[in-house]
Amino acid sequence: MSTAAGDAIATLSRRLAATSWFQRSVVLGGLLTIVWMNLSLHGLDQRLLRDGLLFFAIPMAFALAHDRTLGWQVDRRAVRDALLLSAFVTPFYVVGSTLPGVREFYPMWGLESAAPAAFVPHAIKQFLLVVAGETFFRGLFCVGLREKGPWVAFISPVIYALLHANKPPIELLLSGPTDVLFGLSDYHANSLLPSICAHGLGLILLDWLVLHDPLIDPETAAGWFEWLPIVL
Repeated sequence: MSTAAGDAIATLSRRLAATSWFQRSVVLGGLLTIVWMNLSLHGLDQRLLRDGLLFFAIPMAFALAHDRTLGWQVDRRAVRDALLLSAFVTPFYVVGSTLPGVREFYPMWGLESAAPAAFVPHAIKQFLLVVAGETFFRGLFCVGLREKGPWVAFISPVIYALLHANKPPIELLLSGPTDVLFGLSDYHANSLLPSICAHGLGLILLDWLVLHDPLIDPETAAGWFEWLPIVL
């Protein structure tokens, strides 16, 4: 190795060593987001592999290398906050399941039956996707940076919304506020349990409801949101 190359590597190593955990987390998160957006895959199994690697395995390895947990811990506060957040978001999933655009979009990845043989494996895989996503968005970007204060819950909403760009308009509209709500809940609990439960179980409930007759008249539910400038 030439002296110039050795000096360059030494300089880069010193600069990396001088960066903070916060700076490294944000850079890693940005890079993983770019890779995720440019790695187009089809099907739930392929999505599970991609998200499992980019949103779970790499952030967890990064955290372990820095002696961090990213919110992978459970205590009484985490359980309580998980129950409260899940109870708060459940009505949104119930009402959302009656809206025409949501019923056309969900369930994703070809699920057409609520029969246990089809529904249960799909639900498990989708829940694992949520675990990966929450580890990335709420773990790497929020709970993992909690020493910076609660404002860290506002780091990822734009990225989170971008990744929901192909979803129904009402979901895209709510994705930013939802990201902040989940982030603040996990920040308060110092755990990913609240967002994993609320998001994961909520999506499973949404799929189940969409595969059955609406609990609320769709026209009535749509009327509640007619003031919004979006197609429901």
